[in-house]
Amino acid sequence: MGLALLVFAIVAIGSLLQRVSGMGLGLVAGSILNIVMGPIEGILVVNLLAAINATMTTVIVRKSVDWKKFWLIAPVLVLGAIPGAWLITVVSGPTLQVVVGTLLLSALAIVTFGVQRIPHAQGRAPAVIAGIIAGFMNTLAGIAGPAITVYAQVARWPQVPFAATLQPIFIVSGLVSLTVKVASGAGTVASVTPWVWIFGILGMIAGIFIGARASQKIPRSTARKISLSVATLGGVMVLLRVLVGLF
Repeated sequence: MGLALLVFAIVAIGSLLQRVSGMGLGLVAGSILNIVMGPIEGILVVNLLAAINATMTTVIVRKSVDWKKFWLIAPVLVLGAIPGAWLITVVSGPTLQVVVGTLLLSALAIVTFGVQRIPHAQGRAPAVIAGIIAGFMNTLAGIAGPAITVYAQVARWPQVPFAATLQPIFIVSGLVSLTVKVASGAGTVASVTPWVWIFGILGMIAGIFIGARASQKIPRSTARKISLSVATLGGVMVLLRVLVGLF
């Protein structure tokens, strides 16, 4: 029951952040569940909970979704998920987490401190590349959002459609990562207690409800900063996972 209550708390916080800024559940829950449930089972739980959470949120924000960009990004997620699942089976967890965390923080540092020097992204290629990287990172660490955030910054994607479009992308990324890992034998959720799912869904409902009210009072510029801050937190937490494993 202690684990279920922890899941409720972190899913509620993550869902609130996701409703306000477009992402948050995978970053917050992935970091913590990786520690308390392990890097394989914990991230699998995050993949499924993130897909459910994104489904709920998509219903609310569907009118703001940029479906053109969705169809550019979502289909190629599997191209990153497949090699990600393969790496899980052949490379040590700490090594993968160091690589993912370092790349994530480097990319975010570029768009946070050097965005004015980055040229405007043209064409479909940047969106497709972001989708492949997102699928890879979501499979390894449960965090698809940061790669899309980097693309949103260089493409000057407005906050409202960006945050809304992330939701159906998260549905696909969560289900793709879960399916690929289970099908390849890289992991399973068979041993997860039902209470984790029950309290996780209750936490989602609470977080989305509170986040819906908070999103009406937070300016778009602030929401963008929240997105970048949450993504940066995710990168730091990925590296902290390694330190926890070492000590």
